[in-house]
Amino acid sequence: MSDPTRPISSDPTLTPPGQEMTEGERRAIEMVEAAETGGRKLFGWQRGLVTLVAVAWCLYQMYAAQVGNIDTLTLRATHLGFAFFLAYLVFPHRKTPGQPQTRVPWYDWILGIGATGTAAYLIAQYPSIANQQGGLLTSTDVWVGSAMVILLLLAAWRTIGIAMPIVAGVFMLYALTGPKGLIRGDLGPQLQLHAGQTWPQVVGQLFANTEGIFGTAIGVSAQIVFLFVLFGAIFDKLGAGEWFMRVAQGILGGFRGGAAKASILSSALNGVISGSAVSNVVTGGNITIGTMIRTGYSREKAGAIEVASSSNGQLMPPVMGAAAFIMAQNLNIEYRSLILAAAIPAFLCYGALLVVAHIEALKLGLKGLPKNELPPVRRTLLSGWYYMLPLGYLIGTLSINPEANPERVALNTIFVMLIMMFVQEAFLANRDGRGVGRGLLDGGKKIIEAFEGGARSMIGIAIATAAAGIIVGIVTITGLGFGLADIVQLASDGIRNAFAFAGPQVATFASIVVVLLMAQLIALILGMGLPTTANYILMSALIVPIIAKIAGLDPTNPAQMLPVHMFVFYFGIMADSTPPVALAAFAAAAISGGNPVATGVQAFQYELRTALLAYMMFFNPQLLLIANGRLGGVTWAEAIPMILFAFIGLVAFSAATLRFLHRRTNPVQAILLLVASLILIIPTHILWNLGALGLIALVYFWQKAGGRASPPAEPPAALA
Repeated sequence: MSDPTRPISSDPTLTPPGQEMTEGERRAIEMVEAAETGGRKLFGWQRGLVTLVAVAWCLYQMYAAQVGNIDTLTLRATHLGFAFFLAYLVFPHRKTPGQPQTRVPWYDWILGIGATGTAAYLIAQYPSIANQQGGLLTSTDVWVGSAMVILLLLAAWRTIGIAMPIVAGVFMLYALTGPKGLIRGDLGPQLQLHAGQTWPQVVGQLFANTEGIFGTAIGVSAQIVFLFVLFGAIFDKLGAGEWFMRVAQGILGGFRGGAAKASILSSALNGVISGSAVSNVVTGGNITIGTMIRTGYSREKAGAIEVASSSNGQLMPPVMGAAAFIMAQNLNIEYRSLILAAAIPAFLCYGALLVVAHIEALKLGLKGLPKNELPPVRRTLLSGWYYMLPLGYLIGTLSINPEANPERVALNTIFVMLIMMFVQEAFLANRDGRGVGRGLLDGGKKIIEAFEGGARSMIGIAIATAAAGIIVGIVTITGLGFGLADIVQLASDGIRNAFAFAGPQVATFASIVVVLLMAQLIALILGMGLPTTANYILMSALIVPIIAKIAGLDPTNPAQMLPVHMFVFYFGIMADSTPPVALAAFAAAAISGGNPVATGVQAFQYELRTALLAYMMFFNPQLLLIANGRLGGVTWAEAIPMILFAFIGLVAFSAATLRFLHRRTNPVQAILLLVASLILIIPTHILWNLGALGLIALVYFWQKAGGRASPPAEPPAALA
């Protein structure tokens, strides 16, 4: 168990000299490695081979982005081939906590080489497969395709868990049903099951075209996502993550509940370059969680704040995890338009989380960190100002230049950072008397480590997008999406009829809310077993079209569809902190020594504001800068009051769910705050918004009239 009372250095991002890593921190790091980069601790030539393959993968992806003319299927199959080989080498089938495997067993060599061989076969044979009459596969093609599907599901089981293989297996079984398959049946005159497919037809759909395994999702992974993940790995290896932490501590650490607020700000900054909630928890949490506990937060609350802030890092442009790139592709919009639209909700989400931390600090009667433990802001900013050069170039170019190609911008940024790495290490080595040559060697070593880290982080993403392609391919070949839409349409019609007495507008609104609640529940359930990217791919293929149909949206209009995609994306992110399967919460609890389930429950409570924000975006597309039926149609004069009303609504909702504003709220006050926040979800007449503000003011002055703020609602855990 970690010691939350251990002293920290004047540099809060560094472990104090002589301070060894705690057992909790070690377990959390092992958890992240096992979940995201592979749990095997290889040595000797096997470790060297993994490094060599990882570096080769990075170089290939950079070369592909540079030349820009590699055949689509060749690029995607090569991308999957690298992921296959590394998945079987570094992800063991059985993970034993605290006992990492140190060698690759013989059967994993066979599986890894065999899986990579199926991708190589497709690259070599695809021209002849495409030219065969009617696209029919030979028996050899069917055998190889079958092997790829099976090996992909096994690789997915290792890298992202059992949920995806099970879901994919159920979908494939569904594809085989019907007159040509295993069973036949129908659901009445309105709902007819598909005719059924033979196994060679299923394999052809999944293996031999770009509508299955090698569909849009893995295409985005190969073309864009890899470069942005590599950018984040190199940027962090430069030292930017530690610098972000110091800046956050210096700016916010001295305020009430400053330890938590600094954790939130640093997670937001790290979210700009990283899309992984779990790794963000471990990267910053080994310092921030202990500091929060030492200043008075309970172990569970400290872990929950870190989980919530790290999970929301996926909302921060420009990276936003791999799902954002796929979303832009699905909507057929410029990535620039997407990151601009996502900016306001992301800032609102983090602003509301800062309010949550402040409310918790008020409840506990906490103060800020002592000044002598905070890094000086000015000196800290000057020590790492140059980190903003590549980040500024990346964000600025993507945001301002409509002609910018995301992968080329990311590649150029990577080249800039590689130069910066050598210059930085040479300068530091020369300053320390080790010589420029030694510094250049250190720079090269760090670049190799960054390449390996980036490639290993991409294994799960590549496998997840390929496995999700199985489900998308089945939906396409069977027309399953239309059947689900019909089922939900029947349920929606029932709700609309039930509320018909209230008028057509109320009835339609009620049916849409019910469908959104169903989508929310599905996203949370799927997210318990799937990473955010895979969750979004499934939701966008199955649920988004249904919501669009019920709400009467034009599926070809990006301005109408973006709020729906963002809705399911936000709830997919919430799944990272949803018990009982909340890996981020388990990682945070390993560091804090708290109860992992209680940490997850507390994090979910903090994340409720994210749920409210998802509904706000759906019913108020102006938060996504959508107006007059087009993206970017909102002026600043319209945006500023809209943002203020939304933020106040989130504050009221947080105060209601945490039962505290100026002091502990009674049930009536909590209901008034909740009503005010719900009014502010939907843009209505200004009088309604002013009425909501009046309710909030009423609760505040009601509490002020009751006397001084409540004493701490819970005894501080500091120095316990």
